[in-house]
Amino acid sequence: MNRRHWFAIAATALTLSSAAALAQEWPSRPVRIIVPFPPGGASDTMGRLIAGGLSKEIGQQFVVENIGGAGGMVGTTRAAKMPPDGYTLLLSGVGSNAVMHGLHSNPGYDSLRDFDHIGQIQLAPNVLVVNAGQPFKTVQELLAHIVSNPGKMNYGYTHAASGHMAMALLKQVGGKEGKPLDIVGVAYRGGGPLLLDVLGGQVPMVFLDQQSLMPHLKAGKLRALAVTSAKRNPLLPDVPTLAEVGIEGYEAMSWSGLSAIRGTPQPIIDRLDAAMRRAMASPDIRDRLESQGFVVPPPGGEHYTRYMAEQIALWTRVIKAAGIKPE
Repeated sequence: MNRRHWFAIAATALTLSSAAALAQEWPSRPVRIIVPFPPGGASDTMGRLIAGGLSKEIGQQFVVENIGGAGGMVGTTRAAKMPPDGYTLLLSGVGSNAVMHGLHSNPGYDSLRDFDHIGQIQLAPNVLVVNAGQPFKTVQELLAHIVSNPGKMNYGYTHAASGHMAMALLKQVGGKEGKPLDIVGVAYRGGGPLLLDVLGGQVPMVFLDQQSLMPHLKAGKLRALAVTSAKRNPLLPDVPTLAEVGIEGYEAMSWSGLSAIRGTPQPIIDRLDAAMRRAMASPDIRDRLESQGFVVPPPGGEHYTRYMAEQIALWTRVIKAAGIKPE
């Protein structure tokens, strides 16, 4: 064996030894989880939930740092540029790590190349609702009205949100004879103003997350026609899925998970994987998620990476077909 081969072997051994030593010491200080959205929203809630679980399992503090902006691109780009030492993690999700790849040819990061995905935290459906003053009792009645009255039915959306994507997909696959639904979108800056106008009757239909809708569904101010998940949701057992009412294969979920910076030493990835599996299996986290209608996905980075790749392909295709552009 020549000198070059000996140097290569020695360098590899040194690298592995250094990675093992780093992993053995890790974490010797708090670990931050970048949540690429402002405090108070669903992403922030999920970030703090998994931070608490990992703190308990690993015995070191995991803290959330909110870096919002540009639909999650600012914080995600920041995370991608951090050292891969295990002290910076990312709360990844459908908007910043799937939808953004359909909207931007180069959002500043590649969600599959720049991150090692630890595991998924949750899946959540959107709900297709109409104002209670509308006459529609079923999805079939709503779609029949839209087909018979092209261009006369409005819906509300916030740009690039999961509800926007759910409606874009419905428009493409919900029509007759392969024709898209002819409905008119009304853009809103946030889910709060949109919900107020749906409640007030200014907007007749919308896809929104079930957490914000539940009080108004119980009060009878809104009527749920369908959920976007593949299976019915336990919180809305009488509400069918869109696949059940004839839109075969329809599924449009909101989701989030935990990711590390690509190049993080494998022993640290392995520790995070094991700790996250334990945290997600704990009654504290699982019961809290399921009691609010969230689905707890299969564990592990392999599943999450595969799911994210499928979601990037889906929403890139939908966005391109719909002609949706960045704001």
